[in-house]
Amino acid sequence: MSEYIEHDIDGVSVGVVEKKFFNFAEPPNQMVLENGKKLGPITIAYETYGRLDPEKRNAVLVFHALSGDSHAAGYYDPDDPKPGWWDIMVGPGKGIDTDKYFVVCSNILGSCMGSTGPCSINPETGMPYGLHFPVVTIGDMVEAQKELMDHLGIEKILSVVGGSIGGMQVLEWCARYPDRVRSAIPLATTTRHSALAIAFNEVGRQSIMADPNWNNGDYYAGEKPNLGLAVARMIGHITYLSDESMRLKFGRRLQDKSDFSFNFDADFQIESYLRYQGKKFVDRFDANSFLYITKAADYFDLRKQYGNGSSVEAFSKTKAKYLVVSYTSDWLYPTYQSRSMVKAMKKNGMDVSFCEIEAEWGHDAFLLPNRTLNSMMKGFLERVYNETE
Repeated sequence: MSEYIEHDIDGVSVGVVEKKFFNFAEPPNQMVLENGKKLGPITIAYETYGRLDPEKRNAVLVFHALSGDSHAAGYYDPDDPKPGWWDIMVGPGKGIDTDKYFVVCSNILGSCMGSTGPCSINPETGMPYGLHFPVVTIGDMVEAQKELMDHLGIEKILSVVGGSIGGMQVLEWCARYPDRVRSAIPLATTTRHSALAIAFNEVGRQSIMADPNWNNGDYYAGEKPNLGLAVARMIGHITYLSDESMRLKFGRRLQDKSDFSFNFDADFQIESYLRYQGKKFVDRFDANSFLYITKAADYFDLRKQYGNGSSVEAFSKTKAKYLVVSYTSDWLYPTYQSRSMVKAMKKNGMDVSFCEIEAEWGHDAFLLPNRTLNSMMKGFLERVYNETE
C-alpha cells in the first residue's frame, strides 16, 4: 500500500488500490441461477482494503448500488482526480475503518464494470451476450459474492453493508446465509420494490428499448442506444434527489441566460443538469446492464422468497445484528419501508438499531458525507467486533 492520500476531515484515503478479478464456474461446473439456467465461466471484479486478521474475523463486505462498481475507496493512481464512490466512509479512521477491518467490495453479476454481464463475451459465440445473457436476481448476485468469499477463505463475515440495491444484497445475505453473517447495515433500502419504484424502472427500460440503436440488445458492433440510456438515467436521477434538494440547488434559475429561449434548449439549470447526468452516464455504463440490474431489483422480494409473504417469517431465520438507516427525504425507499423491516426484526427478538437521519438530499444521501452515519457505523461495527468470539 502506498502512502495515504489526504482526502477529507474524517480520515485519510486508503491510497492507491488495485482492481482484482476472480474467475469461477468453468464448464461443466457452471453456476445454476435462480431461473434454472446455467452461467459460466464467470468473472467477478473486486477490491480489498485493509488486512484480514489471522482469525479472519474482521471482514466487512460492502455492496454498491445500481450503477456503482467495485471501486469503493482509494485511487487507481496518485493523480486520479476522483476516489472510489464511498471514499468518505471506507478508509483509516472512517466509518468503516480499514485500520481495523478487511473490506471487500465486488462488482455485481450482470454489471458492466468488470464482472460478467450482458456486454461480456459469450464463450459459445465469441460475441457479446446481449439479450442471450440470462436474467439474474439479487440472489444470484449474492451467490457469486459467496463464491468470492469462499475463494478468499472467509467463512464468517463481520458485517455486510450497502445502500439501495446494495441494501437488498445485505438483506439477501442475511436470509440466504444466516450462519455466515454476524451483522448487517442496510441503508436506504427495502424488502421489496413498491409499485412506484417498479414504475420508474420500467419507464427507464422502455426508453432504452425504444431507442432505434438498441437493436434488441445487439448494438455492440455499431451505434449504442445512448439517447435511450441517457433518458433512463435522467429519470432515475430524479428519484435519487428530493423536491427540497432540487429547490435548494436549482430552483427555477436559468442556465447561462437572462430570459427564456422560446425553443427546446435547456433553459433551466435543472434541465441542463439532467442532460449532463445523462450524457456522463452513457460514457461509462452499458444499456443492457441497466435493463438487467433494474429487473433484478424489481424481482427482489424477501417476503416472498423467504417468508411466504410475511416479513416476520422472512427474518425469522436470520441471525445478524442489524443497524437499519433511512432518510427523511428519501421518497424512492421512504422511511415506512425501513420501519416495516425493523418491526419484523423486533418481532423475532433480534438485536436491531434504527435511525432515520434528517437529510434534505433524497435517496442519494447515504452516498454523501454525514457525521451521524459515520459515527453510528463506526460504533456499531466496534460493538459487533468486540462481541465476536
